[in-house]
Amino acid sequence: MAGIFTKKADFEISSRGISSVEKIKIGGLAQSILIQGQDKENPVLLVIHGGPSLPLPGVSSRGRDYTIVTNTKELVRHFNVVFWDQRGTGKSYYPDIPQETMSLARFVEDTNEVTDYLRSRFGVEKIFLAGHSWGSTVALTLASTRPEKFYSYVGLSQIVSWTENDRLALNWLREEAKRRGNKKALKQLESVGEPPFLESFEQWAVIRQWQQRFNTLIYTDEEIKHPGLIRLTFSMFQSPDYTLKDIYNTFAKGFKLVYHQAFIEELATNNFMETVKEMPIPVTFIHGRKDFHVNGALVEQYAGMLKAEKGKRLIWAEKSAHAFHPDDTKIIERYLIDEKKHAAKADTSERFYSIR
Repeated sequence: MAGIFTKKADFEISSRGISSVEKIKIGGLAQSILIQGQDKENPVLLVIHGGPSLPLPGVSSRGRDYTIVTNTKELVRHFNVVFWDQRGTGKSYYPDIPQETMSLARFVEDTNEVTDYLRSRFGVEKIFLAGHSWGSTVALTLASTRPEKFYSYVGLSQIVSWTENDRLALNWLREEAKRRGNKKALKQLESVGEPPFLESFEQWAVIRQWQQRFNTLIYTDEEIKHPGLIRLTFSMFQSPDYTLKDIYNTFAKGFKLVYHQAFIEELATNNFMETVKEMPIPVTFIHGRKDFHVNGALVEQYAGMLKAEKGKRLIWAEKSAHAFHPDDTKIIERYLIDEKKHAAKADTSERFYSIR
């Protein structure tokens, strides 16, 4: 049963626009995409979700203003916004997907095929590209190898190096456990060893457990109130396009499908500081100031060393951890809209500033 808790959409698409959930053949597999835009003549923005196997924003985000990375009510006035449930998650999950196809290389090629579909569908040479968290690994890899297909790239909660990020995350968690006097956390965190984590997913599971408890995913305090992880995932239940089976497949089966040994070993070798040292298109990084899930210090270091002759900028979202605060997503929406000007009139300046 779809939309078991369906609520009225936050916005409607006019008759001259497009609001469509479609299955397209990508990588030999029927995968689901959502296209929303108030004017079919507008440029295309493709947003790659995180996880892996966490399709937010994805197909379930139709008609929703707030998502985990941006608002969309105004965004769809400027772009044909495309969200996509990646292979093995949400409405792109199938029980017979070969596990060996769940690889970074395959996800990148899937994204390339989605890009080519959109370029053909809308009759354009280039589109705009953004990626969140895991999606930033996929998107930056593609943007760096096929830059001629993109006007610009936006990395939201950009992952630079999985191994180095795990090291920073573990160090931060251990210090936080000491500060809180949490002996249980400290004992478990000491037991996982040091990155790279190649032995099993359980090493990551321990870290992720304490990251969630210590507010690296969602930051909230007496002044900064976040609606919480439940509200974020509840949007799936409210979607008219999602079934309970889609949700079950995402959380109960998708994670198990993607996190196999070869995939874990592949992630450990990913390091953009070594593989992507320059970009020929404009680049924007937007990162939560409170994000110690994907450590901002590493993003700042990478943004500083990256050569981007057509411009680069690093923007701090002051109220956000890894999942962006609703106040910040409204502003992120404006920055995404600004990408149209940023790409059309690229410069060589380096800009590092905060969302206000």
